[in-house]
Amino acid sequence: MAITLDIARDNPNAHTVSAEAVLPGEDKPTLIGLSREELGEALGTIGVPQKQWRMRASQLWHWLFVRGVSDFAQMTNIAKDLRQKLDEAFTIARPEIVSEQISVDGTRKWLFRFPARGAGRPVEVETVYIPEEGRGTLCVSSQVGCTLTCTFCHTGTQKMVRNLTAEEILSQILIARDRLGDFPHADTPQGAIVPSEGRLVTNIVMMGMGEPLYNFDNVKKALLIASDGDGLSLSKRRITLSTSGVVPEIFRTGEEIGCMLAISLHAVRDELRDVLVPINKKWNIKELLDACRQYPGLSNAKRITFEYVMLKGVNDSNQDALELVRLLKGIPAKINLIPFNPWPGTDYECSDWERIEEFADIVNRAGYASPIRTPRGRDIFAACGQLKSASERMRKKDREALAAS
Repeated sequence: MAITLDIARDNPNAHTVSAEAVLPGEDKPTLIGLSREELGEALGTIGVPQKQWRMRASQLWHWLFVRGVSDFAQMTNIAKDLRQKLDEAFTIARPEIVSEQISVDGTRKWLFRFPARGAGRPVEVETVYIPEEGRGTLCVSSQVGCTLTCTFCHTGTQKMVRNLTAEEILSQILIARDRLGDFPHADTPQGAIVPSEGRLVTNIVMMGMGEPLYNFDNVKKALLIASDGDGLSLSKRRITLSTSGVVPEIFRTGEEIGCMLAISLHAVRDELRDVLVPINKKWNIKELLDACRQYPGLSNAKRITFEYVMLKGVNDSNQDALELVRLLKGIPAKINLIPFNPWPGTDYECSDWERIEEFADIVNRAGYASPIRTPRGRDIFAACGQLKSASERMRKKDREALAAS
């Protein structure tokens, strides 16, 4: 049986507010999501001499991303008067956790609430933690809603509300580490299913709500902070960005972020992919795969992952498998076969298990690794393609009326 936790009871730092309330710290700028240079400039606004900016920014960086503190009072190697100035001018408070659900398989799903920032009222996104024996993967969202309307994806039924900021993307990582006890001197919740040793959040996948490459600048900023060796220190080889095929931004992703790349492919013919992944009408399969072949650093050690959801009678024939192998020839790749995860209102069904295995055998015999992804968190709608929130963007006149009230 899935578990839904009472966050206000279990987390003394959690906030509980009404949908129309002002979130804590919304009237003060946050320091989360700023680069070191921007932290220095922020310190200058409260009177810190420029010659101290670099040193003070490094102190803040350590407390925020190594120690994981969310209160300036905990920064014990910073003078008390400076801590007070920081507290008066800025915030490092975590956003609200609306709910936390735990699946029977140990998968955790959080619903986070962030400020309106142009949407009219506070918005919500979902983030998922998937524990395994040797690693813990956090599936992070980049947008509230999505513009892509992929027909097999539950998130695609939610209209685009807004992009998440770098702070909001990073906050998903920070809160997950809070809740799992993954910062120094923190305790892991009793009975939690987590990796048996080492860090509990070892991998980040930008595969949650939204298309990351339609929010490139904020995603880039957040992932460069997440991979900074003096902070959260996640290896770029353990950060994977998944795109449905925003071709012009693929090369930039490799050049400017340097993370691993995943492609939501799901079809081997343009006429079918036009339906399943409508962005294909803008950049077709050939254009997408040409961009993949030019991905910076592409090698057997840095393979591209191609995600392929298995839809019964739609894209799961032996001919589809053979064409997939032909299309990917010459691209260092692995192919994740994803059993379709159902959601209310969908017309699709998951391929039979025997069909998935035969498809995988064809791909394997061609020399490609093709693991069948074990569905995780289905009982709490945390599986691939199931994420969605109730947030909607208010009409302009309603937003203006709310702001004036």
